[in-house]
Amino acid sequence: MAAIYQAVHRRASSLFCRFHSTYVKKMRYLNELKEDDGFCRQAQTSGTFYLFHNLSPFLQKVGKKYLLPQLSAAEMKRILEKLKETEQWIEKSVLIGCSDEHVPHFALDLGALEKSVIESELQGSFTDLRKALFVVDVKDSPLLASAQALLRWHESHQYCSKTGQPTQKNLAGSKRVCHASGITYYPQMSPVVITLVSDGSRCLLTRQPSFPQGMYTALSGFCDLGESVEEALRREVAEEVGLEVESFQYSASQHWPFPSSCLMIACHALVGGQQTEISMNSLELEEARWFGLEEVLEGLKRDHASSKQDDGSFLPWFPPRQAIAHKLINEWVKQQTSRPT
Repeated sequence: MAAIYQAVHRRASSLFCRFHSTYVKKMRYLNELKEDDGFCRQAQTSGTFYLFHNLSPFLQKVGKKYLLPQLSAAEMKRILEKLKETEQWIEKSVLIGCSDEHVPHFALDLGALEKSVIESELQGSFTDLRKALFVVDVKDSPLLASAQALLRWHESHQYCSKTGQPTQKNLAGSKRVCHASGITYYPQMSPVVITLVSDGSRCLLTRQPSFPQGMYTALSGFCDLGESVEEALRREVAEEVGLEVESFQYSASQHWPFPSSCLMIACHALVGGQQTEISMNSLELEEARWFGLEEVLEGLKRDHASSKQDDGSFLPWFPPRQAIAHKLINEWVKQQTSRPT
């Protein structure tokens, strides 16, 4: 009876979605996959798979390009047979999206299996995410980041924080359940405010000791428990560089997998022209300084390699376009260049 009800419900949902946009249909379809293990199991037989090994994504290099291959269910079975593993491995995958034609996409970490065999068989390599994000096509970076973040979350939530008993994921990987306590755990992100501070004619960029040499970026910090975005933004600017924000404007948001699945909330902030002397927090930052428009324009033309000088020093350069800090800096440049002279 339950199976009949689910089939009727899916048919009704299909008819209902017929009158909706492609986006709405996709979201309804993905939601069904998350809520119905049987439906998701069926989808795994026709879906595509992105492979990881200990959270490093599998890439193939073709000429100078790095591609993010999608393996069919048939190819997955062949690889597993090669490794003398059963098809049950596929159930360890997590749902990460679908095409407009409702072909579901899954991510699967094969970290317990022999890496070299997989790489040889598929003619590619598992690549650290910090490199992979910046060498694949820009449109593939968000998918890589979200897939790895979801796999990492499952890896770190194997046990219930209340009972210590093992948790079990649903087939889509959208939640984990502790059957001993009845607690359901859902993947979460930590909110981070990233702020480009300006005094009207200059923008403030900073470095941390862990950054690649020469790289400067916007200020950022985690929201404290109970804080609003506005409160976190003002506090971070005051703590890090000793300035008081007069006003700010929201720009955009971005999921970022480092250090562990963050929601980057990007804003522009303005400080008063009479209060621009930086008082840097040296426990957090290595350098913080004002940049004029010309220096920012030059920095946007460089990357880590091209910023290195003959004497070993580095000229300033900024995060690549995959990072939301790049968007903030570009927006500031457009604002400056559109101002009447």
